[in-house]
Amino acid sequence: MERCRIVFSGSGGQGVITAAIILAEAAVMYEGLNAVQSQSYGPEARGGATRSDVIISDSEIFFPKVFQPNVLICLTQAAYIKFYPIIRPGGLLICDSRFVRTERKVDARQVELPMYATVMEKIGKPIVFNICMLGALLSLTELVTPPSVEKVLADRIPPEFLDMNRKALQLGIDLGKKAGGAISR
Repeated sequence: MERCRIVFSGSGGQGVITAAIILAEAAVMYEGLNAVQSQSYGPEARGGATRSDVIISDSEIFFPKVFQPNVLICLTQAAYIKFYPIIRPGGLLICDSRFVRTERKVDARQVELPMYATVMEKIGKPIVFNICMLGALLSLTELVTPPSVEKVLADRIPPEFLDMNRKALQLGIDLGKKAGGAISR
């Protein structure tokens, strides 16, 4: 596999860091890949800027930060404005269509998905917005398999919330398929 550099961005409380950790754990624990995850966030507990970097590779990873991501996920307009200039030419930009309006063309495939709206319509709880986003990422990139992510969810999520998270993951996968499915990494 070619090394993939991902930046998850949004605001505190959206689960950006949790989604990044789940992806990295799935890659390492169930796919036999190498992964690193790092994070940064504003001083606010909720609502501050949040960023989490993940690098996944089948070879050694020597530096944990991402400067030119292959994949950029923006869940807020502020995150989009701050990070769209860093995407690697030919990369993938995933945005939520409720919270982000892409204003500039970047040299990347831009996919705007109604992730939040779909979660609210089908599940009614915004707490799984991040898992829906993770499902869309899996569908659009095939970085790891959904069963690997489901295993991590089963390890991390209390049993009473597991079905809701699995449903959110599948909603994201379905949204990604409707948007054109996987691209080359």
